[in-house]
Amino acid sequence: MLNLESEIRKLEMSGIDMLHFDVMDGVFVNNITYGLPILEAVNKTTGMFLDVHLMITDPLKYVPRFAECGADMITFHIESQSDVMETIDAIKKCGAKAAVSIKPATPAEAVFEFLPYVDMVLVMTVEPGFGGQSFIPETADKVRQIRSKITELGLAADVQVDGGINAETAPIVINAGANILVSGSYLFKAADMAEAAAKLKEVTPSV
Repeated sequence: MLNLESEIRKLEMSGIDMLHFDVMDGVFVNNITYGLPILEAVNKTTGMFLDVHLMITDPLKYVPRFAECGADMITFHIESQSDVMETIDAIKKCGAKAAVSIKPATPAEAVFEFLPYVDMVLVMTVEPGFGGQSFIPETADKVRQIRSKITELGLAADVQVDGGINAETAPIVINAGANILVSGSYLFKAADMAEAAAKLKEVTPSV
């Protein structure tokens, strides 16, 4: 994992559709990860779609910089301190796709009013902040509720899930209505990443 470029090449060769880039500020969640310089370097290294997930206190403040550094989609938490609609508008003005995310304890209804304005909703299926956690089964109900509302409104928004996703949990969230899966530990710890990715692709079109 010390050579980020080699890990990105593994993703590319394994048929992964996008690279999910977690950003944590040590305040919104109790961890710190990659920032703007790393995203910029990654953008220069790959042509993969860059799905940037901001787990930070004030995403609105940083939207332009993340867009400049290569984010194709910017996801932020409605639990953050930024105004949700202002942040969505800022992302779109920068030419990126906009998405909102909710933590496991946040009800599905919290995102309903924003569905007409976003390209995707990310349902966290573990507590955000650390990888390797176990999937929280109750989160599948939120996926189901959000997908139902999207269908009811005649919208085309994607539903993404992130946390504890593997060959066993993937069918659960897909059956609930998710169509984009984020998988970290399952893929990177696999003896054969391409084979692991193929197992996920058996149940979903986007990994």
